[in-house]
Amino acid sequence: MEIKIELPNELKEQIEISGVKLSLLLQRLVKHLEEEREMIDWSVKLQRASRHGRYDELKAKGLI
Repeated sequence: MEIKIELPNELKEQIEISGVKLSLLLQRLVKHLEEEREMIDWSVKLQRASRHGRYDELKAKGLI
């Protein structure tokens, strides 16, 4: 897979000066985003589970 990313000249210069390998930086970024995505999916699933049946409960009480 190939991804094209355009960076501002200032950032390119800073990366070149620092000696950081851009490919390694991007690999770490992607890994971090994947881990974050797992956490987001887990939290959404947990929230939905906690709300399960809440509508029926409120409707039975005449609140909605």
